[in-house]
Amino acid sequence: MAPQKNDILQGTLGLLVLRTLATQKRMHGYAITTHIQQVSADMLRVEEGSLYPALHRMEQQGWLRSEWGLTEKNREARFYALTPAGRRQLAQEEESWTRLARGVGRVLRYA
Repeated sequence: MAPQKNDILQGTLGLLVLRTLATQKRMHGYAITTHIQQVSADMLRVEEGSLYPALHRMEQQGWLRSEWGLTEKNREARFYALTPAGRRQLAQEEESWTRLARGVGRVLRYA
């Protein structure tokens, strides 16, 4: 049996991060990856090498803001939060994902 691949479809990482931050006030990177993995029942795993460049890019685009703070374990970390522009982007990405999923579903059901 081939190992199960749980790579995130390219282009969905931003959606997952924005949605995660929409449910929380602010989170640091490790908490974001843990949240996505737990909520997806371990079906999705976000690697640090993908997450941090994505967070940086989304912050540059104005979708996130960040500030330094202390984690639950009293470690310094950068915490991210959604901006109003990030909420608008999330709505656009959710709509786009819904259309994509509907189209893929139609192809899978085609007889």
